[in-house]
Amino acid sequence: MPRPATKNDLLAVATENYEKLNLLISNMTAEELARPFDFSKDEKKKEAHWERDRNLRDVLIHLYEWHQLLLNWVEANNQRGKEKSFLPAPYNWRTYGDMNVAFWEKHQQTSLEEASSLLVSSHRAVLDLAATFTNEELFSKGVYKWTGGTTLGSYFVSATSSHYEWAMKKLKAHQKNCKMNPI
Repeated sequence: MPRPATKNDLLAVATENYEKLNLLISNMTAEELARPFDFSKDEKKKEAHWERDRNLRDVLIHLYEWHQLLLNWVEANNQRGKEKSFLPAPYNWRTYGDMNVAFWEKHQQTSLEEASSLLVSSHRAVLDLAATFTNEELFSKGVYKWTGGTTLGSYFVSATSSHYEWAMKKLKAHQKNCKMNPI
């Protein structure tokens, strides 16, 4: 499906991809859940995240933390009228990889169960927040100065359906590794 460009599509695709992600996770074997991720032998997987995330918890926490970025950003700018950038200082779009590592470090003691619970709550909060905006507020440029040259909806899409696709791709690659390289 193409990238959502309406409120209805945003809510539908975010829900659909979230459900697909949960189905994929529920079908993971005990070995797949227990075995650390290792993409070091795949030369196509050179981006930092392939090395950073080592298990399902890390992936779920990454999604949760990006939900928090979105929720906090919209709350500060829209509800409190306090202009705040999407990425917290000292990070920017050139250094957000370092922020992702900081999220990873912050949650090394978080259990998989807690990570799952946090993601359930944050997913619901993001969809509930998206539902409060009109289609025009989400997908018309220039509605909110604080979104820069893009739409508010594009941030919601990135934090939900697109990020869920990223997570599924990573989990499927891990499953493939487990099948190709049994212990």
